[in-house]
Amino acid sequence: MSFLDRLKSEILIADGAMGTLLYSYGKDTCFEALNISHREQIEQVHQAYIHAGADIIQTNSYAANYLKLQRYGLEDSVKEINSTAVKIAKQSSKDKNVSVLGTIGGNRGMKPQAISLEELKRSFREQLYCLLLEGVDGILLETFYDMEELETVLQITKKETDLPVIAQVSIHEIGVLQNQSPLKNAFERLEGLGADVIGLNCRLGPHHMIASLEQIPLPKDAYLSAYPNASLPTYIDGKFEYKDNAEYFRKSAEEFRKQGVRLLGGCCGTTPEHIKNFAEVLKNASPITDKPVTSNKAMVDSIVLHSPPPREFTPLEEIVKERASVIVELDPPRKLDTTRFFEGAKKLKEEGIDAITLADNSLASARISNTAIGTLVKQNIGLRPLIHIACRDRNMIGLQSHLMGLHTLGLHDVLAITGDPARVGDFPGASSVYDMTSFDLISMIKQLNEGLSFSGKNLGQKTAFSVSAAFNPNVRQVDKAVKRLEKKIACGADYIITQPIYSEEKIVELYEATKHIDIPIYIGLMPLTSSNNAEFLHNEVPGIKIEDSIRQAMANLKDNPEKATQEGLTITKSLIDTASTFFNGIYLITPFLRYELSVELARYTKLRTAATRRKCDATNIIS
Repeated sequence: MSFLDRLKSEILIADGAMGTLLYSYGKDTCFEALNISHREQIEQVHQAYIHAGADIIQTNSYAANYLKLQRYGLEDSVKEINSTAVKIAKQSSKDKNVSVLGTIGGNRGMKPQAISLEELKRSFREQLYCLLLEGVDGILLETFYDMEELETVLQITKKETDLPVIAQVSIHEIGVLQNQSPLKNAFERLEGLGADVIGLNCRLGPHHMIASLEQIPLPKDAYLSAYPNASLPTYIDGKFEYKDNAEYFRKSAEEFRKQGVRLLGGCCGTTPEHIKNFAEVLKNASPITDKPVTSNKAMVDSIVLHSPPPREFTPLEEIVKERASVIVELDPPRKLDTTRFFEGAKKLKEEGIDAITLADNSLASARISNTAIGTLVKQNIGLRPLIHIACRDRNMIGLQSHLMGLHTLGLHDVLAITGDPARVGDFPGASSVYDMTSFDLISMIKQLNEGLSFSGKNLGQKTAFSVSAAFNPNVRQVDKAVKRLEKKIACGADYIITQPIYSEEKIVELYEATKHIDIPIYIGLMPLTSSNNAEFLHNEVPGIKIEDSIRQAMANLKDNPEKATQEGLTITKSLIDTASTFFNGIYLITPFLRYELSVELARYTKLRTAATRRKCDATNIIS
């Protein structure tokens, strides 16, 4: 009798965790590769779960797909690892009334857009075929946070095999998916696509998993499953640990039965002892055929999203569409004396610039927090701060917390950047986090604007961020760079800020290459102060190239610092003339806190654009 037939009248017990159990034994590597190198140990784990009372075990193949194995250089071993996984599981269950499920885990987590559907399909099909060829009794699709991915692979599976299919989602909070859609709706879709068993696994322990299932009616054409985690993990002496709470699972077993669960196993942190407790309570229990369904008022309330408070400043992308706009970067100080910084900010405010942009530890060198400086600039000077956010220094938790703080402070203008690697700065031994790329960060900020956290949880209020993206046009093939830029726009960028440009020809080339783009572009310009400054920027700073003629002009004035500075200003003014002909946005970058240079250039830009407007008005009158 197949396990699906048994589920008609029985509650079946599945096995528990494989990866975290191996980790507790001292294994900290690609767990699926142990099918090849430590076959006996994998077999012992399967046998321990069977001895504990498991009716169903799963192959050690959760992450044995091309996309995940390539992290270990094992992408060419997909067939060997999966085939061996099935053979070990079948050998372990030989001559026992135990079914073997071929396990395939989800790939998309917090960053769904990071992996295309086409990549997922190719990787999934390869692993699926390997498992099917070895004769599994069913397919277990588990730990899927992204419904688009799960629905896609479920349809492929149903097309390729008539074997039973279990489809399990993972959620962060009671009763709702990562995208805030109700769990009930997700289960209905999975049932409609032909899943034989639908359920939950991972992330939640018994308490929250049971609370989620309380909202779920019994499916008409499928059965319910649950594979809870043992607990939340702790981190002690460099190692993750879970609570030793097997007795707690014994107490929760009956509650799972009352919620209609017919297939009950364990996920992260569970051991054969946890499964033994489930089995001893439910081995001879009858499944329920009717259950009351409760509504989760907290979940219903969480769907209500409040609009953000009104913005103090008109979004920059709206301003620059209507008129010429100047923004100026003035780096937060490296030292604690902020006198000169705030002097510069006040002078720039008097010149009528639209925003002061504040880098996030540029070149990986520690500076005063741009959030702290930006708050003071806004409160004390009344100047709009544009806060740079680098992916380098914060993990996803820190990035979301940082953005929530910015929203709370009323700092709504941000520039999402990857950030220079830590090794280029003051602390070469520091870690570069890079949990996200700038593409991911832009998308996630836009998700906050919908009132959803990075993990899909409801924030209770929408943020109102205006997101700019960085662009480096100083490349040989601008068209390729523009393709990358288009990806940032697709992720939700509202306007673009370029790296400093030192060529009038490059500005014209950029205009021609971006005419089809319908969001504003600020052209980055930074005055040179000396020959050494020019050579450093050209040769050592990523993303900056300076024309040979300009470097030579600065070199000719190497022994005259004052004239070199004036030459730098003259060059920048010429670039402003060209840039303001084609673009409404000018982005001035202040070198070495020499704010008087940016003040002069901001004043020149305003005069230049005013003269252009007068000329256009006169032309219109004559015509």
